[in-house]
Amino acid sequence: MKVLMINGSPRVGGNTSIALQEMEKIFAQEGIEVETVQVGNQAIRGCIACGTCAKQGKCVFDDAVNAVAPKFEACDGLVIASPVYYASANGTLISFLDRLFYSTHFSKTMKVGASVVVARRGGLSSTFDELNKYFTDAGMPVASSQYWNSVHGRAAGEASQDAEGLQTMRTLARNMAFLIKSIALGKETFGLPETEPIQRTSFIR
Repeated sequence: MKVLMINGSPRVGGNTSIALQEMEKIFAQEGIEVETVQVGNQAIRGCIACGTCAKQGKCVFDDAVNAVAPKFEACDGLVIASPVYYASANGTLISFLDRLFYSTHFSKTMKVGASVVVARRGGLSSTFDELNKYFTDAGMPVASSQYWNSVHGRAAGEASQDAEGLQTMRTLARNMAFLIKSIALGKETFGLPETEPIQRTSFIR
């Protein structure tokens, strides 16, 4: 079993990394493989709605999105982590996620998702909600913890002082590991839920 972690921070080894590393310790104890990809420090542009991915099966811009897509398909769980900028996730991460979720056509049903947010003080809840919407749109169960999945820290290393935040990360990883294992057993016994063709409607028809 494998978890893919996406670090949306532009700072290598910063507070967002500290939060993810706390989760990684627990995943190792649970026998779950982890791969972390840092995208916040890369040049990633937003989606231009060209529709090329529908024909080619991949994004027209051949960058980290296409490199991560097969990792996403192979994983059992996805963790998305971001620092908070103006009560929102890092813009580079959002551009990455928009294109990753839109351009990949494999089923994401029952892959477990979890979002992690890091900030000096405020904007955590709105960013947490923003990131969770990617999971719920894709049929992915969302893992929870003992509190909203947030850690506080501004200067490099300050997140290591947030005892409650780090405990929240450990609890999140344990809960996520349990869900991943439980879903794997459920697939063997019951299979995946039945799906229906999606009904696309709008307010003008």
